[in-house]
Amino acid sequence: MHTVIVYESMYGNTREIAEAIADGIHRADPSVAVDCLPVAEASADLTRSADLLVVGGPTHMHGMSSGVSRRMAATAEAKREGHEEAAQEAHDAAEGQGLRTWFRHLSDTEHGTYAAAFDTRGAGAGSGGAAPGIAHRLEHHHYDVVAEPEGFVVEGLDGPLRAGELDRARAWGAALL
Repeated sequence: MHTVIVYESMYGNTREIAEAIADGIHRADPSVAVDCLPVAEASADLTRSADLLVVGGPTHMHGMSSGVSRRMAATAEAKREGHEEAAQEAHDAAEGQGLRTWFRHLSDTEHGTYAAAFDTRGAGAGSGGAAPGIAHRLEHHHYDVVAEPEGFVVEGLDGPLRAGELDRARAWGAALL
């Protein structure tokens, strides 16, 4: 079995969750090949080779990020003192391809190819989530979504992750198998 995890991350929180999901899958079944990579590196050939495609991104303005929301986040981060490394990561993410663009180029698959969606989001009940939109786009490309879209909580606007979220992500990843 081959699992591909594709993520978009502005501040590193979504990357950490993606890596924890990969770890959970590997712990559940060490024979599963797992590729975990940022959206900019997720080629069509690699995603087509997946038996399970897991896609995640940050929640911006109650849903999936957009070019505008990524640039706004990068601009806000650049204004914060003492956050130069985070500002550079946010800037690089804002300049690169986001999930919305990546989905436009994702090839349709045949039913029987599995997928799952996750996001990182604020703690508030009204913060929304990107995962339902990600799951919808996966279904649009004929993936069979095998789990309810999952959200992992970030404290504040840019982190850190809430205590216990990495363990929860590992358990969610293991349950996907």
